[in-house]
Amino acid sequence: MRQILVTSALPYANGHIHIGHLVEYLQTDIWVRFQKMMGNRCLYICADDTHGTAITIRAQAEGRSEEALIAEMSEAHQRDFAGFGIEFDNYGSTNSEESRAVCHEIWAALREADMVVEQEIDQLFDIEKGVFLADRFVRGTCPNPECGSKNQPGDNCDKCNATYTPAELIDPVSTMSGSTPEIRTAKHLFVQIEKLHDFLTEWTQSGTLPTESANYLNNFFLTEPLKDWDISRPGPYFGFEIPDSPGNYWYVWFDAPIGYIGSTRQWCDSNGENIDDWWKSDLTEIHHFIGKDIQYFHTLFWPSMLKKSGYNLPTKVHIHGFLTVDGEKMSKSRGTFIQASKYLEHLDPSYLRYYYANRLSSKVEDLDFNPEEFAAKINSDLVGKVVNLASRTAKFVQEVGLSPAYPDDGGLFETFSARGADIAAAYEATDYSKAMRMIMELADQANPFVESNAPWELRKDPDKAQQLQDVCTVALNLFRTLAIYLAPVLPELAKKTGELFDEELTSWDQAQTPLTARPIAKFKHMMQRVDPKHIDAMIEESKEEAPKADQAIPGNWEDSGDALAADPIADEISIDDFLKTDLRVARIIEANEVPEARKLVQLTLSLGGDETRNVFAGIKAAYQPEDLVGRLVVMVANLAPRTMKFGVSEGMIIASGPGGKDLFLLSPDDGAAPGQRVG
Repeated sequence: MRQILVTSALPYANGHIHIGHLVEYLQTDIWVRFQKMMGNRCLYICADDTHGTAITIRAQAEGRSEEALIAEMSEAHQRDFAGFGIEFDNYGSTNSEESRAVCHEIWAALREADMVVEQEIDQLFDIEKGVFLADRFVRGTCPNPECGSKNQPGDNCDKCNATYTPAELIDPVSTMSGSTPEIRTAKHLFVQIEKLHDFLTEWTQSGTLPTESANYLNNFFLTEPLKDWDISRPGPYFGFEIPDSPGNYWYVWFDAPIGYIGSTRQWCDSNGENIDDWWKSDLTEIHHFIGKDIQYFHTLFWPSMLKKSGYNLPTKVHIHGFLTVDGEKMSKSRGTFIQASKYLEHLDPSYLRYYYANRLSSKVEDLDFNPEEFAAKINSDLVGKVVNLASRTAKFVQEVGLSPAYPDDGGLFETFSARGADIAAAYEATDYSKAMRMIMELADQANPFVESNAPWELRKDPDKAQQLQDVCTVALNLFRTLAIYLAPVLPELAKKTGELFDEELTSWDQAQTPLTARPIAKFKHMMQRVDPKHIDAMIEESKEEAPKADQAIPGNWEDSGDALAADPIADEISIDDFLKTDLRVARIIEANEVPEARKLVQLTLSLGGDETRNVFAGIKAAYQPEDLVGRLVVMVANLAPRTMKFGVSEGMIIASGPGGKDLFLLSPDDGAAPGQRVG
């Protein structure tokens, strides 16, 4: 029996769980359930990641303490996870005394190993908010001269994988206020991971990581020394104060992975176990499941901390890609940014568990959620092939039960049981798509058996009662075997199957022996077909609607004169002056952020046919780019082009309002067409 400790990356306590997050937690839960069915002792540990500036800002905005905020979010996270059948052995918090104690322990070990240095560094400071900016709150242009990608975060570029400090970004912008931050000097503490260069090179290339990730990390070792890791932040900061550096706090990425150990310690204290048996024993395997966006932290910084403090290194780091919906990033405006709780209002969680399993492999690949394929896959595989075996046969043997001896089935059950080893190997390798493929291949063999023997016809002839019982015994045993193989993915189906046979499906080995001479319970509905209307409703309700203007009462508008008083009417002009301005209807066919600009959005406007104009509009505070595409606007079409540092602006769109968030685009009524003159 193996002893295995499994973790998923800790969800941040500043937001709710959505279907993108669930890729990781469902992938992990499936693997843990499989290990337990194989008879291994497997512990699934998680916690909320609770520290950092974002927590403080949200708590202040909501008028409550950080502790109250993270307590509410922990409850919401655990409720959402439970709704999808994700079972943790312990769900803790990085803001716990257990985690604080481990932070102190690991910090002392790093100090003793002489791996910590102090440096004065330039750090970005948001003047409007009055705080130093964490990496995640800065966007700008990648400083790598060979890259220069725009809208990159403050720690590493997702285009070229370069790492840097926020102060090194070109044209940085605070995502908290939209303002340009200023550089201020602050004392920071760094861990010199370059001292572990040889160890990290060997460990990352040892087979612990997926091949794609090992190759990605090898680039860091081959090009230049590993950069010192900045692990402190000056106050005010919500987190643990560093004991030997008053006024400084451990950066959230220092204590986040330590939360794995802190949460394990909570479980050990509650269950009379020794933490060293799980984190310092050669008998324990440690498996991390993470997304590819945080592999740098988990495969360079985290093993450095573990190595120097005497904790076990991960046996395996399983890394997955991102979720897209219909081939695009999740979008609130399109309704594809779907919260876990919203999904549960409309659809069976078993559907998503199976759909993800069908697309998850051991490779670091993105996976796509396509609503049409989603419905078709569930209806075809689970309802049409698997559950159908039981629904078409169980009722015929409800009174007599299964045959006294297992009938001759032409070798079907033997084939099913023999396939178990290959399916188990696919689960072990997290190649769930391969496992699902093999299971459905078995289902494709079982259904023709039922079709050819037609139990619904046999039941009409009393002389064929034994044949009917035998056919149903075979079909139900094949169904039961499929349910066992699917149990890590579909625990609810396994539970209902167990109720049908009056047993619990808890062991992989149960698939090796057919059941005979056993009563069959009354068949209960196990799974419904996916109704596309439910998917449509979920997506529609997930859309973030634009604020609706207050409805005025005709004849009683009571319009204020404040706007006119603040901006009086300009000097009088002649009709000839006005006619010099060529106003046209235009359609926005593309809209993009200009990260290095505080107010601008880049628009591509169509005037009809092939005529387009590039325009930079100062509407960033009022509109999200994705909400603008397709909208009709009025533009000044004959304005002389203006060269800006971001590009050439070939016109101007018309809006009203004082500016900032109080800005309103003027749009023509329905029926207007791009290219039409306004006036």
